This record gives sequence, C-alpha cells and structure tokens, in this order.
Amino acid sequence: MEVIINGEAQELSETISASELIDQLGLSTKRLAVEVNLEIVPRSQFDSHRFKPGDRIEIVHAIGGG
Repeated sequence: MEVIINGEAQELSETISASELIDQLGLSTKRLAVEVNLEIVPRSQFDSHRFKPGDRIEIVHAIGGG
C-alpha cells in the first residue's frame, strides 16, 4: 500500500505496525513521535497501530535541550 512518510510517497506492507515501521527505518533506538493524519499515536499503541493506504505519517525525533 502507498503512504506518505515525512512528505515522501512510500510502499509499505498492508500489515506493518508503527513499531515495525520504526524498526524498518532504523529508528528504534531514537526518542521520537509518530503522527498519522495529524493525530499523535501514543507510544503505548505503536505495537498495535496499523496503517491504511493513503495515510500521511510524520515521524519526528525528540531533541532535549534547556
């Protein structure tokens, strides 16, 4: 299925979860947030959240500072 990840069209498996996508992108060790269609996906739902064709996914890295 086709989705938009950070502004770029990409093909994903129909059954991929948010946590699997993060692993696939090599971001599993990063502090990040996932937004789908302008809604934040809580970290507690990364394993169960499945994407739909046409979803607009934004993945952003959390950066600490003071």
